[in-house]
Amino acid sequence: MSTASAEGGTSFWSSAFAVLQRVGRSLMMPIAVLPAAGLLLRFGQEDLLGRSDNALLDKVASVFAAAGGALFDNLPLLFAIGVAIGFAKKADGSTALAALVGYLVFDQVTRRMFFDSSAEAVKSKVTLTLQDGSTVINQAASSQPTGVLGGIMIGLVAAVLWQRYYRIRLPSWLAFFGGRRFVQIVTAVTALALGVIFGLVWPPIGTALTSFGDWLATHSALGAGVYGVANRLLIPLGLHHFVNSIVWTVIPECTVNGVQAAGDLKCYAIGQDGAGIFMTGFFPVLMFGVPGAALAIWRAAPSHKRAAVGSIMVGGALTAFVTGITEPVEFAFIFVAPMLFVVHALLTGVSMALMAAMDTRLGFSFSAGGIDMLLNATKSNTHGLVLIILIGLAYFVVYYLLFSFLIRRLDILTPGREPDEDTVPPGRGAGSSE
Repeated sequence: MSTASAEGGTSFWSSAFAVLQRVGRSLMMPIAVLPAAGLLLRFGQEDLLGRSDNALLDKVASVFAAAGGALFDNLPLLFAIGVAIGFAKKADGSTALAALVGYLVFDQVTRRMFFDSSAEAVKSKVTLTLQDGSTVINQAASSQPTGVLGGIMIGLVAAVLWQRYYRIRLPSWLAFFGGRRFVQIVTAVTALALGVIFGLVWPPIGTALTSFGDWLATHSALGAGVYGVANRLLIPLGLHHFVNSIVWTVIPECTVNGVQAAGDLKCYAIGQDGAGIFMTGFFPVLMFGVPGAALAIWRAAPSHKRAAVGSIMVGGALTAFVTGITEPVEFAFIFVAPMLFVVHALLTGVSMALMAAMDTRLGFSFSAGGIDMLLNATKSNTHGLVLIILIGLAYFVVYYLLFSFLIRRLDILTPGREPDEDTVPPGRGAGSSE
């Protein structure tokens, strides 16, 4: 292989990786909607605000549930807009409008195509049977077979088209439709074409995703374990949002009280018994394991640096325990100690598989922290909460002992263990010119 071709191959993969990172970062914006949706829907359930013996509370609960349900039902549209804004450089309101236009066109075209499809698994999702026996296209937002994946695709398309055409100049007699106005037109036309294409190619893809969701339900421990390892390993690359968006919002599918839903997060939120497979195992790790690692890093620091390191690690540990946000602690060792990071990923996989195998179930709307644990403790489809906490306490001990041993045994330069900048290397005087 020539040097030029090798450099070309490297450049291609570097560019592709950079694009994937941009996509991963763009997913963070619509994912940030999930906590609001989850909280609103949770407050509207019977064991919180919904009380059958209090008409006022029932009414308030129904309002909260309707608000949360509206967000969950329209996640594909929210992802389309959020991804478009996050992916496009220097995005503005016209970027969001382009994504909205594109998704509305794509949604209706695909529904029309699926309604006429011979693939019954896809056709049934967009078919609504009336009382007289006739069938029409189901316009419910939750019945869109492509789900969040369709929204993500339209968001990316809208962002790319906006970047390409938002400064376009047309002939004077068409000048009104130039610039940002042209983006809306070209996005609508592109979405129309994509809707037709998806209408033709999606049936086998949708069937495959449904089969994969069924496989995950049958092999929940293995699937959850693999997902847990992948989730942690992809964090440094910023690509973990890809797998999160699939298992939380796309597969598996469920139906609760006549309401169709997709994704572990939504199914758990609406009360599907057995849902939460891809969330439960995070609680022992994020609430207990990561604080154990933070304590180990703090105690492994030299005595004269422990105060400084402790202020960071203790704060990070409390943040992880209360909210489930673990990056302040994880990024203290991800890059300086890859071995610790691999151990962390494997322990996450073990926790995910173990929780699934033991039929414990606990979900979240934001992350696996104390707030979500308390909020969902009394939920009807939460199972084995005490066992989850006991496993979490065991994980705290395991993380602390294992991290303490590896840091000292391998002399890992975690925070506080770095060489002092003013240390003079042996054999060199203070006045050395080197």
